Amino acid sequence: QVQLVESGGGLVQPGGSLRLSCVASRSRSSINTMDWYRQAPGKRRELVASVFSGGATNYADSVKGRFTISRDDAKNTVYLQMNSLKPEDTAVYYCRAVVGTGVPYWGQGTQVTVSS
Repeated sequence: QVQLVESGGGLVQPGGSLRLSCVASRSRSSINTMDWYRQAPGKRRELVASVFSGGATNYADSVKGRFTISRDDAKNTVYLQMNSLKPEDTAVYYCRAVVGTGVPYWGQGTQVTVSS
């Protein structure tokens, strides 16, 4: 019973930056992995970045060096800082939280459009 509320999407020019936020209704004690996925038009949903309960992170090759995933435990929030954005980053971005039982929960998504 995790509820996820996302925000921060929008329109940005190539080379610009955005920060996505996802607020969870559960604390880190019951949420293990938090992820960001994205789905571009005509493509399958793909994993962008993960942050695990121990603090380790993982990134898709396409965003390494440009995106940073982080947690703020006091705010029960996961962020995705996106820098040096490219048109191919255009997609709906989804937050996912996996609880201790292994059950995943999804946010409703936020649109990111990178265009001049």
